[in-house]
Amino acid sequence: MENRSFYNEVLTEHNMRPDFKHDLPDANLVLEGVNPSCGDDIYLKLKVEDGTIVDGAFVGDGCAISQASADIMLGMIVGLPKDEALHLADCFIRMIKGTATEEEIEELDEAGALRDISHMPARVKCAVLGWHTLEEIFKDPAKARV
Repeated sequence: MENRSFYNEVLTEHNMRPDFKHDLPDANLVLEGVNPSCGDDIYLKLKVEDGTIVDGAFVGDGCAISQASADIMLGMIVGLPKDEALHLADCFIRMIKGTATEEEIEELDEAGALRDISHMPARVKCAVLGWHTLEEIFKDPAKARV
């Protein structure tokens, strides 16, 4: 029950009082992420300098899980080199798929609270929306609007 309570606290806090849900006018990478199955639609905005994510934000609408997950993600990746951010994205996505190791889940810190979403198939796409959008931004930066 303690894990469920922590999950609810983390989800509620990041959904009701997100630190990173705002515009970022000086972002140099912007990409829309859409989850058509439930209507989640975010724009991930990153300011990247010399391979490091120096600032980030998101705007858009969606369910509590997609919004909280994107906020948690940004709290983890701002200040990190691109490669470290992508490593965390890989760990998170594998955690949601149920294939991450306990050590990798520990690396995810607060994002690890969302691990039980792997048992809620209808919510998986919500949880990974921001993380997949992060991967897409760096996989094809030309696709990311500036």
